[in-house]
Amino acid sequence: MPTAIAIRHVACEDLDAFGPALAARGYKASYREAPTDDLAAGELADCDLLVVLGGPIGAYEDDRYPFLKPELALIERRLKAGKPVLGICLGAQLMARSLGAKVYAAGFKEIGWAGISLSAGGRASPLAKLAAGTRVLHWHGDTFDLPSGAAHLASTLRTPNQAFAVGRYGLALQFHLEVSAPGLERWLVGHAVEINATPRVTVPRLRADAAKFAAELVPQGRAVLDAWLDGLKG
Repeated sequence: MPTAIAIRHVACEDLDAFGPALAARGYKASYREAPTDDLAAGELADCDLLVVLGGPIGAYEDDRYPFLKPELALIERRLKAGKPVLGICLGAQLMARSLGAKVYAAGFKEIGWAGISLSAGGRASPLAKLAAGTRVLHWHGDTFDLPSGAAHLASTLRTPNQAFAVGRYGLALQFHLEVSAPGLERWLVGHAVEINATPRVTVPRLRADAAKFAAELVPQGRAVLDAWLDGLKG
């Protein structure tokens, strides 16, 4: 049975809909908590799939969060070895930084349900499983430069670098494909302070948009995940 380990930074941001998708493919999935678990453990370097989840901290805040150093070292080690890494939001930013790219505050918050634009590379990638006009969940205040040698996959008007690939084995997504409407309810509590502090972002609006868009996103997100995992076999 292949193993998938997800590094979790905050309780409300978990695998959500990706959990059942991985189980359906035969993966035994488990979590490691970034703030408290040993991120230098050999099982993290050797598992079949590493998923680095999101969180409300900066990928550059090593002084505040010392666990980021071993986490970055782990991601760098796996990518150099060609071992699969899927990064989501903060996870994507950590992937970018581990590859030598700059991660920094964007100067604005991008929170809510909106579409993305695929590059030519994106249209030839697993992201092509997203139907035109599909809205994904954006939730970030940081951004990153495209790492050297990475393939640019997607953008929005305000955030040029929304996704990139490293060969077949590394996929970094600034946005969220894994979130379901029930799962988002945990975010609405866990990120209540950020929601209240962000103009034009409200709990009722996020909940109403999830009711409209999440049911369509979940199967497409699973299709993206399946296509990427299938590509690892090539």
